[in-house]
Amino acid sequence: MTHPLDILPLNEWIDTGGKPLIIAGPCSAETEEQVVSTAHLLANTGKVHVLRSGIWKPRTRPGEFEGIGSEGLQWLKRAKEETGLLTSTEVANAKHVKEALEAGIDILWIGARSAANPFTVQEIADALEGVDVPVLVKNPINPDLGLWMGAIERINRAGIKKIGAIHRGFSSYEKTSFRNDPMWDIAIELKSVYPDLPIINDPSHICGNRELIPYISQKALDMDMQGLIIEAHIDPSKAWTDAKQQITPNSLQEMLDVITMRKPDSDNPAFEDKLSGLRSEIDRLDDTLIQQIAERMNIVEQIGNFKRDNDVTILQMSRWDEIVDKRLQLAKALNLSESFMKKYLDLIHEESIRKQTEIMNEKKIVAN
Repeated sequence: MTHPLDILPLNEWIDTGGKPLIIAGPCSAETEEQVVSTAHLLANTGKVHVLRSGIWKPRTRPGEFEGIGSEGLQWLKRAKEETGLLTSTEVANAKHVKEALEAGIDILWIGARSAANPFTVQEIADALEGVDVPVLVKNPINPDLGLWMGAIERINRAGIKKIGAIHRGFSSYEKTSFRNDPMWDIAIELKSVYPDLPIINDPSHICGNRELIPYISQKALDMDMQGLIIEAHIDPSKAWTDAKQQITPNSLQEMLDVITMRKPDSDNPAFEDKLSGLRSEIDRLDDTLIQQIAERMNIVEQIGNFKRDNDVTILQMSRWDEIVDKRLQLAKALNLSESFMKKYLDLIHEESIRKQTEIMNEKKIVAN
């Protein structure tokens, strides 16, 4: 069940001058000098709106650097006083919320590990009751849209109207070029469920590699995400955490100087006319495609009846392997993505098996 959100548009709680929101800063607050110096360099770019830094760091194993702790909040406070940048940090329990708010932190975010645990999110939500502070919710580590939605809803139900999501990618068993698989479809589905919810992209955690950050940043903005949260360190090679995915403030400025900022629509009547015509063609093709899928499923039912009447098994892998091989060859010739076609064929196969299973079960019911 989907619960409606009572939220304020991003431009009503932070002024970005009509541009994407840019949040940047070190993965971890290490020293006061590191935090303040980085903040000055980021402010000098004229492109960063919010300074981020981890004060409390949830680590996979004990003994690793788990954040400087509460004293780092005062470093963020000093950085804000000297640069004018708003400040943000991650909170993982009620104590973190209390201390961050007392220190005047402007924006809080809930991390991926916390978002995966409804008990943790509820504890944070309870601590936020009656507070007017923006809260950003990262997607949970595992690709579970329901968990992400639930975390956002819990924070919203606590009365937080200044709320947004952070898309930071998902853990995957398959090895890819990324630290966390973007799985863009999950972020798109979240946007379709909550169209007014701002989604900020975290290319640092998706990439795990600074060389890929410009590519993911551009793609996120092309997909109409409303901002970026990027890890930037004064000297990434010496960072205490996630050194490989942090960039220098200068590199961040260079990237933002060349990145293309697209608009969701155009005032050009000729563009709108052309787009309308192309969309009508898409609608026509979709109608035809759905009708052809229905025809295919009708034939699947006929095959199911034929197998049932002749006591033949539903699953015949040699035939399916032959289908997949031929279809992928055709798809490649037509310049279609192999991964897309595999997903499409898997869905077709799954539905075909389901239909034929129903037919087989009908025979059992009649026999009984």
